Parts: sequence; structure tokens; C-alpha cells
Amino acid sequence: MIGQAISDYLYEVQAQGRYSVSLPELRERFGPNEKAIAQKLHRLKKEKKLAQIRTGFYVIIPPQYAHQGILPTTYYLDDMMKFLKREYYLGLYSAAALHGAGHQQPMQSQIVIQQPPLRDIKTKKQHLNFFTKSAWNADWLEQKKTDAGYVQVSSPELTTIDLVYYHKQIGGLNRIIPVLEELVENLKSSKLTAIAAASSLPTIQRLGYILEELSETKLTEGLLKLLSAKETNTAPLSLSHKNKRGFKDEKWNLVVNAELEFA
Repeated sequence: MIGQAISDYLYEVQAQGRYSVSLPELRERFGPNEKAIAQKLHRLKKEKKLAQIRTGFYVIIPPQYAHQGILPTTYYLDDMMKFLKREYYLGLYSAAALHGAGHQQPMQSQIVIQQPPLRDIKTKKQHLNFFTKSAWNADWLEQKKTDAGYVQVSSPELTTIDLVYYHKQIGGLNRIIPVLEELVENLKSSKLTAIAAASSLPTIQRLGYILEELSETKLTEGLLKLLSAKETNTAPLSLSHKNKRGFKDEKWNLVVNAELEFA
């Protein structure tokens, strides 16, 4: 029967170290028997052996994760993005945690993608936030090995720049500062400067100010050189504060409109 055949196939997929399956894949394997496939998928979801992440994309739940009802994102993210035919990388707090900075909940993930945007995935058991960016260089990414293959992750330098760039959407500067304090140990000045060169000027200004407050003068040298060749506008330090007033930092051309909390 097709139902048992699907169960057997999912077992084969797991034996190969993969934890996801798509509807087109099942159709190709078992023919266009839509009703039988749909009934089996519904049954497996009810038995918590399968979870639907996107239309047509399913995660296989092994027994050790049955009580959670979902797998960590790193088990299936690369497969899902290939299924969606989208370039991506795991970034922000998720990437920082993989680099040993901060503590990210395994069922919460921040994923950076190229335009057009994707709808966030929010359920009781998982939360995937998608952030859009126009482009990036593959050299800025790292491949991290997981229990189900590999996942694309932003390098410590790109993670640092992204945390500053997206700070308004991810909780504000004071939330990212403890993570930056740990990340700076992994940063290479030349790589940070190279990636920053492709970032917005206000992001470079904010990053430079924060790194200076962290006494990371070696890391700020390259950023200052970048800015010296440009004409910058005065920008607020924090975008998440309604207050636009504050003292002027001439060096980074910022209005310091928020009090930052450092360890």
C-alpha cells in the first residue's frame, strides 16, 4: 500500500542523514496519487512524525524529538532553502550563537535572504524570521556542519555588521551589545573593513562608535579610513529610540540619542 511505502521511504531518507521531504519528491516517487499521498501526510502529521514548514515542504520528526514536535532549524534549513530556490544564510543571533557568542534558543532562527521577502514562520514550536538584503559575497559566509549536512552561516564579521544594521528589528542596540562584546574576540580587522565597505554609511558609523566604546581601536582603524573617503551625513546612534536629541560625536558623525549599556 502507498501509505506503508511512504513510511518506508521516509525511513530511507533519515538513514541517509536527511530530515526533510517535499511534496514534488513524493509525487515523483509514488506517482500522481494525490489523495493517497495527502491522506498519509495528514496521518503522519497527526502522529507527530512529520511537520509541515512551508506548503509542500515537510520535516521528518525522529523519535528523540517527538515530544518537541519539531527539529532544530539547522537540521532542515539548507534543504528548505534549496526547495524554495532561495539564496540564504543563518545570521544575527543564530549565527552569533554558533560562533560562541550569546545564547540563541534552538527553535528560534534569523535567516537572511535576497529579495523578494519571505513570510516569517511562526508557530508554538518554532519561529523563523527572514531578513532581506540585496546581495552578499559568498566569501563572507562559512559552512557549519550539522547533524544533517551543512548550513550557510554569516562569518563573525558579517554577523557583527548585520547585528548593527538590523538592530531596530531585533531588539535595539542594548540587546546586541552583550553579543558584540563576545563576538569581537573572533573578528579580523581586514575582513571586517572589507565587508563594511559594502554596508550603509550609518551602519559603519554606528559600528565604529560601539567598537570604540568597547576599546577595540584596532578594529576601528579600517572603519575610520572607509569613512574618511566618504561624505557622511549626521545620523542618530539608535534607530529604535524615538528620542532624536543627544550630544554630537564628531568622530563618527553621530547624534548619541541613547545610553548604551556595556558590561
